[in-house]
Amino acid sequence: MALRDEFPVLEKVAYLNAGTDGPIPRAAAELVQQELNSSLADGRTWPHFERRMQLQTDLRAGYAQLMNCEPDDVAVTTGTSFGLGCVLAGMDLGTGDEIVTSDNEHPGLLGPLIAARHRGATVKPVPFAELANAVTATTTLVAASHVNWITGELAPDLSSVNVPVILDGAQGSGAVPVDVQALGCAAYAAAGQKWLCGADGTGMLYVQPEFGERVRTIAPTYGSFEDASRGLESTLRAGGRRFDAALSREALAFSFAALEVLVAADLDASMERAADLAEQFATGLADAGYTVAPRGRSTLVAWEYPEPAEARQRLADAGIAVRDLPGFPYLRASVGAWNDESDLQKLLAAL
Repeated sequence: MALRDEFPVLEKVAYLNAGTDGPIPRAAAELVQQELNSSLADGRTWPHFERRMQLQTDLRAGYAQLMNCEPDDVAVTTGTSFGLGCVLAGMDLGTGDEIVTSDNEHPGLLGPLIAARHRGATVKPVPFAELANAVTATTTLVAASHVNWITGELAPDLSSVNVPVILDGAQGSGAVPVDVQALGCAAYAAAGQKWLCGADGTGMLYVQPEFGERVRTIAPTYGSFEDASRGLESTLRAGGRRFDAALSREALAFSFAALEVLVAADLDASMERAADLAEQFATGLADAGYTVAPRGRSTLVAWEYPEPAEARQRLADAGIAVRDLPGFPYLRASVGAWNDESDLQKLLAAL
């Protein structure tokens, strides 16, 4: 079965909105239904919890393979914002700390940055392309997007800066190749529901082991403990697992099945194809006279358009899913490997 055939929504919608939520693969919906039916018939007793833990283990391994790291260094979370918050709050940033970030970040990162500023830290926003150059002797860390959520630009090379780098991978994981070793980042937080087509409220957090020793676990849960039977003497797990969120069996199954679909279709090749399609679409927009936002080799394309919120709704009524970006004069298309030229032609014609 071709990858496109895995997504029933594509039979009626030119779905170009994975930067918000990816389309749902049929296999994910089917597995969730199986899991629910099992719980309905057998109850939520010990086998239910064993299954839930196995799904979490399998999803963690899949996320680790995606980021080129060890499963023990990965937490299964509720999303990008959760992971970023775990790291930035857990570092006890305050007076005397300086965080370099870009001047165009998503609210999922802005929230933890604002919280750090409330605790006395200095937050220094700079143009996205100048992140590496902005690091000075007073900088404590860099926190920024891997792929800019507005334009699709890729962050500059930050692997050589001499402070920890925390990356918001919401528009990275599943959309562009992610190798946390090559990126040289101390932490990488990403989403399960966007380009990986998983359940809302799922995601991943990579924490580099040595850096992780500097990050407290600020909200440990039952699953954070190595042995929870020791009361107040209980110790937390080593590695990323101490940051795990408590996810439902159904959410874990959903995201695991979706990831399996993408991996089976050769995810690396799929990302390359999607980037090619996005580049073709950006060229088509420019040829048609639209101003395309500066972008890198990614799967996001944003362009100026009058009254973008109204245009987004008009396109939705025509069976085309894109999004507007509040505060910006753009419409944005998220081009996935499940798309083809017909989706992009339909959008261009509708504009």
